[in-house]
Amino acid sequence: VQLQASGGGLVQAGGSLRLSCAASGRTFSGYAMGWFRQAPGKEREFAAIISSSGNTYYRDSVKGRFTISRDNAQNMVYLQMNSLKPEDTAVYYCAADSYATLIMGRASRIAYWGQGTQVTVSS
Repeated sequence: VQLQASGGGLVQAGGSLRLSCAASGRTFSGYAMGWFRQAPGKEREFAAIISSSGNTYYRDSVKGRFTISRDNAQNMVYLQMNSLKPEDTAVYYCAADSYATLIMGRASRIAYWGQGTQVTVSS
């Protein structure tokens, strides 16, 4: 699976952005998908995960503000980010693997990564 993330940018606190991740490969629908983020000087952490069947899982700090979704017909996964905060500033990566592997959140164990897209939230 090859992943291509897009949609990052600069936004003021309280604003919104929608990230997109285009996947290639005929087995896309069988993978869980996730959005991870990495701020300068910090480890990569998960933000949101969606299973192949559509179950979602969010880190506490983004619950109620971020929504992950997928379109298996278009091989796309999205992250709608609302009420953005300066602490959401990071490079955001889409990832694909099994649901269990994404939930564990160990970046070195995750099979497929997109190239990352910068999200900057100004105060």
